Amino acid sequence: MGNARIAVLGAGANGASIGADLLDAGHDVTLIEQWPAHVERMREAGLTVVSEGEARTVRPRAIHLCEVAEEREPFDAVLMLMKAYDAKWSAQLIAPHLAEDGVMAGVQNGMTTGAVRDAIGAERTVGAVIECSATMFEPGLVYRHTGRESAWFATGLLEGGDPARESVVAELLSAAGRVEHFEDIESAKWMKLVSNATLLVSSAILNLPMLDAMRLTGYRELMIELGEEALRVGTALGYATLPIFGLAVEEVRDPARVVENMTDKLFAGFVRPGATTTVLQDWQRGRRSEADDLNGLVVREAERLGLDAPANRRVLEFARRIERGVLRPDPMHLADMRAF
Repeated sequence: MGNARIAVLGAGANGASIGADLLDAGHDVTLIEQWPAHVERMREAGLTVVSEGEARTVRPRAIHLCEVAEEREPFDAVLMLMKAYDAKWSAQLIAPHLAEDGVMAGVQNGMTTGAVRDAIGAERTVGAVIECSATMFEPGLVYRHTGRESAWFATGLLEGGDPARESVVAELLSAAGRVEHFEDIESAKWMKLVSNATLLVSSAILNLPMLDAMRLTGYRELMIELGEEALRVGTALGYATLPIFGLAVEEVRDPARVVENMTDKLFAGFVRPGATTTVLQDWQRGRRSEADDLNGLVVREAERLGLDAPANRRVLEFARRIERGVLRPDPMHLADMRAF
C-alpha cells in the first residue's frame, strides 16, 4: 500500500483493535469515531489494546466524526466498522473523501454491502465478513478476545467490482487476522448472519457472557432453532450455504447439521471465557443494538417471502422490550424465549 491513507470509520472495540494492528504494520491510519471521549483519550494518551493479558499502546491519528468534513486529502481505503444500522449514512458521509481510485469495505455484521455500493459504486466496493471479538467500556482501552491468530475475515466482490481493490482490502485485514476470498460474498455474509442470529441477541437477553449462556439447559437448542430459521430464509432468498470461518465443505453439505456445525466451530475457535456480545455491550452502555439488523432482518425477510420465523420473532420482541426499558436482560428469560 506504500504511503496510502487508510481510514477506519467506526473505532469502537473491533475498529480500534484493527486500527492498532494496521498501525503496527506500518500503515498511515486515521481512526474516525463518534464517541467524543474516546477520540480525546486516544489523542491525549493513545489507544491501549489488551489481548491475552498483554497490553500495547499505539498513538493513532484520531478524529471526531464531525471533523470528517475538514479532511483535505482523500483516503485511499476505508474500512467501515460502524453499526449495521449506521451503514447507509456513514458510507454517504465518507464517500466524498474517498479517492477516485480508492476502495471501501463494510467490515460489519448484517447485509450492508449494498449500502456501500450505493454510496460509492460497485467498482470501489468490497464486501467483507468479520469474525472477531472485543470489548470496550472505557475510552481509549480495548480488550480484544480474538487475537490476530484466531480472528477471521472474508472478502469478495459484487458484480462490477475490481479484483485489484479487493486485494487491497485483503492485505489490510491480514494485519488483523486470517483472510479468505469468497466468490459469492453476499452468501458468505448471510451465513455470518445465520451465526449471529443464533447467539448475539439471545445471549444478551440473558445478560450473560456467551460461554455462560451456552451452559444453560435448553440454550443450545434455542440457538439451533434461531439459526435454522435464518438458514431456511437465506435459502429461500437464493443464498448459497457456504463454509465460513474455518468450516470444511463437508460440514455444510447436510442442511440438518449446518447450524450445529457452525455453532460448534464458533465456540471451539472464537468464543473466549467472559466475552460478551456486542449487543449486550450496547445495552450496558444504554445504546441501541443491531437486533433489528440481525434477527429482525430474518423476521422481515421471512414475512416478505410468506415464511415463518417464530424463534427469531420471539427473540426480537424481547430485544425491543429491553431497548424500550420495559425489561432488563436476565437469565430467567430463557424459558419464555423458548416458548414458541
